[in-house]
This record gives sequence, C-alpha cells and structure tokens, in this order.
Amino acid sequence: MRVLVTGAYGLIGAACLARLQSDGHQLVGAGRSISAARRQFAYAQWIEIDVARLTEAAAWQRFLRGIDAVVNCVGVLQDGARDDVRRVQLLGTQALFDACVRTGVKRIVHVSAIGASPEGPSAFSRTKAAAEAHLQRLALDWVILRPALVLGAAAYGGTALLRGIAAFPGIVPVIAADSRIQVLSLDDLAETVAWSLKPGAPSRVVWDVAHPQVHALAALVLAMRGWLGFAPCRVLRLPDGAGRVVAAIADASGWLGWRSPARSTAFAQLSAGVVGDPAAWMAATGVRPKSLNEILAARPASVQDRWFARLYLLKPLAVVGLAAMAIGSGAAQLASRRNGAAATADASMTAFTLHTVAGLVYGVLAILVGLGLLARTTARPALMALVVLALVHVVDGGPGSWSLGHLPLAAISAIPIVLAALLTLAIADER
Repeated sequence: MRVLVTGAYGLIGAACLARLQSDGHQLVGAGRSISAARRQFAYAQWIEIDVARLTEAAAWQRFLRGIDAVVNCVGVLQDGARDDVRRVQLLGTQALFDACVRTGVKRIVHVSAIGASPEGPSAFSRTKAAAEAHLQRLALDWVILRPALVLGAAAYGGTALLRGIAAFPGIVPVIAADSRIQVLSLDDLAETVAWSLKPGAPSRVVWDVAHPQVHALAALVLAMRGWLGFAPCRVLRLPDGAGRVVAAIADASGWLGWRSPARSTAFAQLSAGVVGDPAAWMAATGVRPKSLNEILAARPASVQDRWFARLYLLKPLAVVGLAAMAIGSGAAQLASRRNGAAATADASMTAFTLHTVAGLVYGVLAILVGLGLLARTTARPALMALVVLALVHVVDGGPGSWSLGHLPLAAISAIPIVLAALLTLAIADER
C-alpha cells in the first residue's frame, strides 16, 4: 500500500513511519520542515506541507494522488508564534479528510488524543473532538486512535519534561502531583497503526489506546527517576499557584516560538486527567499493552538519557541567561564613557572617533544578539553571532569589551561565554 503519513518526523509519526516500512509499504512522509527528515528517513518520499495553510480540500488533492491510506499524526498543543490549533487540528485536518473522499483514499488512521471532547478543558481537546466528529460523518474506512501519554526511546513534549523534572537534583518538584495519567508504549501505538492498515482490519471504530493502569503524576515522575538511575528523593508538591506562574511564562514563550510542554493547555489537560477505557482496543486487536514498568525495563536508560534529562531544564535557563548577559553588556557598553575618556587622554581625535564608533557598534550588536536569542526562529543564528562577538573580544580585547555593569572584564572572560553559547547551540534542536 502507498501510505501518506502526516506529521511524519514527530515522536509518533516517526515511529509509525519506521513500523510501516518494516511491513513493506510505500511511504510518503509529510511535514513543515523536511530537510533533516529526508536524510534520517531516506526510505520514504517526502513532501513539504503546512497543514495550517491547507484548509480547503482542493489544496490537499495533489498530495493524495496515488495514495491508498493516510495516517494522520498532526497535532499542536497550543496557539503560538508558529502554531494555530484551530487551523491545524480542525480546519486543515477536516480538509484532509474531505480530500480523501474526493480522491478515493481507501483508509484513514487518525491519531487523536485520549479525552478528546466537545466539552474538553482546552482548544486542544475540543478541536481533536470536532475533527473526529467530522471524520465519522464521511463515507470512509476510518480508525480513530486516542493514545494516552506516549512513552518511547525518544522524548518530546510532555515526556521530555517528565525526564527533566525527574533529574532535578535532591528533590523532585511536581505541580498537579495527584493528576491521573495512563501511559502507552510508543511501540504499541505504532503496532496498532500498522495493524489497522492490514486487510480485513475493522474500520469505523474509535479506540482509547492505553495501558489500563492509572498512575499519579508524582509516581510517574519517581518511576522515571528510578529508570534514569538517580538516587531516590522526596517529591515537593507545588501549589496550583506555582502552576499558573509556570504556565504564564511558558505561554509567553510560545509567542516567541518556543513550544514548552508546560503551557496552560498541558495543565488543563492534566487537571482533567489523561484517562480512558482501552478495553475495546485490547479486545479487537489482541494487543497486550506494556505497563509503565515494562516500558521502562524494555530499554535501560543510557548515559545519553541522563545527559538529556539533566540538560532539559537547563536549556531555557541558558538561553535566558545568555540573552540577559548580551543585552546587559551591550547596554553597559553604550552607556559607558570610560573608553572615550581613556582615548581622549592618549590618542588622536581620529583614534578616539574610531574607538568610540567601534564601541557603539559592538554594543548595538550585542543587544541585537541578546534579543535574537529570545525568539526560537533566530536563537540559533544569534548563538553563532554571540560566539563570533566573544571571539572578536578575545582577539582584540578592545572597544568591544564584555562587561558586567560598568566593570570591564579581561579578554579571558570571553572563553566561558563561547563555551556556554556552543553548549546551548549543541542542544538547540527541538526534535
């Protein structure tokens, strides 16, 4: 079968792509930025699409020529600079389904979310429910899967945040510690998608896909900590007010392009619970889903997992810290008159002018670099520029002196800045 997988380089999409490849399907992967995916999943054909822009069925039809089945793994948590929940999860998704009807696509496997409901606590769950309802009205062979919290070898979004919290030194701070959560192995989800595309598999079914056991969020984090091999510690149960503060900061970062899993939608969904009834799915497919303990035991944590967990919460602090340093240094450079005073005493007017202009340019550039660090789309080039600016100082130690307040630092102080920027650059990837 020729299968189109949307959201194909995401956590779930990539697992589905790999599983379907083992069954011998011809695969077409779709996503917004596919250059890296082409290299990583060379066995698939790749097309670049932005679901938020494809809100009419006619726009989808050219991508569906020759396609026998669609596995839709597209989803966004919350509105932000790069995301529009309604356009992606409702308008664009409905248009895809309508185009499938027009082009004769045989089957759709739609990956939704457990708890999707018209009365859901967030636009995320409500748009998921509306897209499901639209699909169920169409004359298609469809399967709707509603996974719980998906755990796999890779980590992204909520699962990445769990690892970061679990790695907290000395104590584990947890907001909404008693929230009820079911988990699902990524392998079990991918296996269900593959099973749903087999000849004779049932259609027009909606399944909650999860292990039946329900966990408290705090217990889940502690299990993750044990898997990582960190020493046991107690849970610090943070009040709901702390959650609102964290969510407000994370929501603001979303409008700068950062997709934090700690945004208000995540807390709303946690409060509602990530719980469903997987009995129908288990009976129909014969899948015996892996429990949390089985998922963790199947792949012992490696040193790379521990690195990731320790660095996850340090990454935003590093970005903000470097941005504050660059902006503060640039502002101090512009405000300082020490360089000018020294130049007038010992140099000609020409040298003084050149020295002053160089200092002003350096200060403006430092501020621009700091501001660039705060936005996701410009963070990577800003980090590179920060390295260059710091290295320039190492070379000349002159008008561009980095400073804290009004105290100029020796050229050697640029070396930690370079190392911090390079380390942050090394962990800048989202996926």
